[in-house]
Amino acid sequence: MSGVKPSGLAAWSRPLLAELIGTALLVTVVVGSGIAAARLSPSDGGLQLLENSTATAFGLAVLILVFGPISGGHFNPVISAVDWLLTPRRGKGVSAARVAAYTAVQLVGAILGALLANIMFDLPAMQTSGKDRISLGHGLGELVATAGLVLLVFALARTGRAALSAAAIGAYIGAAYWFTSSTSFANPAVTVGRIFSDTFAGIAPTSAVFFIAAQIVGGLVGLGLVRFFFPDAAVTAGRAVVPHPNHLSEGS
Repeated sequence: MSGVKPSGLAAWSRPLLAELIGTALLVTVVVGSGIAAARLSPSDGGLQLLENSTATAFGLAVLILVFGPISGGHFNPVISAVDWLLTPRRGKGVSAARVAAYTAVQLVGAILGALLANIMFDLPAMQTSGKDRISLGHGLGELVATAGLVLLVFALARTGRAALSAAAIGAYIGAAYWFTSSTSFANPAVTVGRIFSDTFAGIAPTSAVFFIAAQIVGGLVGLGLVRFFFPDAAVTAGRAVVPHPNHLSEGS
């Protein structure tokens, strides 16, 4: 990355737009591939999951490659929050204001992404899922998936392997679709977006609240693991998921 710091409006508008579009497209990939899978393989749930998980893994990797150099490629409020919690205070590191702004545009982007997927597949743009996903197993699955994602992201940043983030995170999410009972949402914004799709990929609003609570706990567990295994993780926090001008502009 170059050492040129963005200034003025660009320091905020470019990363925020990248997070909005990136999160929107991520949800479009998740929901759209879920709809396509259900239509292509209506009687085979395992094949549907394979189709959905493969598209999501590849799609997420591509989105990180495209938007990561602009905003870091978070697309996830948990990653943004942990990024802030790891960075030093006193004017250094990622600011709370930027995390709040990232979270806001991620949530808006996720909803827009679901609406886009619905429209592309000739479904009502605005709909609410009735798919119940509340169980102890689902909650534990989300905790494990989110903790693992946080550990992966910040371990790569700290050990100088951020260039592998797109492939590694895509592979992890693709695998977690299968080894977690929840199919690894691991992202509060994506969870909110999926409320607006009454399809294979949807989640009922009450279940979404449950999932988000589990994701927050998982994020804290992941933060604890990062601090335990990488006590000096603050040195590179602010540069996740991949290094970007944003981290330079806030002193991290």
